[in-house]
Amino acid sequence: MLDAITTWHWLTLAVVLLILEVLGTSGFLLGIAFAALVMSGVTALDMLPAWQHQLLLFSLLTVVFTLLYWKVFRRFNDRSAEPLLNDRAAQLIGRRLVLEERLVGGQGRIKVGDTLWKAVADEELEAGTTVEVCGSEGMTLKLCVLNQ
Repeated sequence: MLDAITTWHWLTLAVVLLILEVLGTSGFLLGIAFAALVMSGVTALDMLPAWQHQLLLFSLLTVVFTLLYWKVFRRFNDRSAEPLLNDRAAQLIGRRLVLEERLVGGQGRIKVGDTLWKAVADEELEAGTTVEVCGSEGMTLKLCVLNQ
């Protein structure tokens, strides 16, 4: 069966892999699909008639194209117009708030809108103090006292 690998087999494999990629594998199958596409061209030109050589070249191309994708093209996917979109705590940095509860030992909770957030400060703060969110660590807000 392997003796009869043709251009159409490689082309079909490339198309199937690209369809699977569209279903959401985040670029994982792109290197393999591109290697299969190149192999369809190689077999169309009858450069490697032996199936063993075809599979060897396909394996090497798969590794090369996958590494190339992860090193070069992957960083384009990491760029975002809204880098803080899913980081709710970081979105609050710079916001000024008034403490409704006392921060005992520099730890407590602060209300932002209708949500209570865990908050930390360098010092113990009284209720009514105006603070600014100066950082976040996970879902904990770091508060700084405003000098008024």
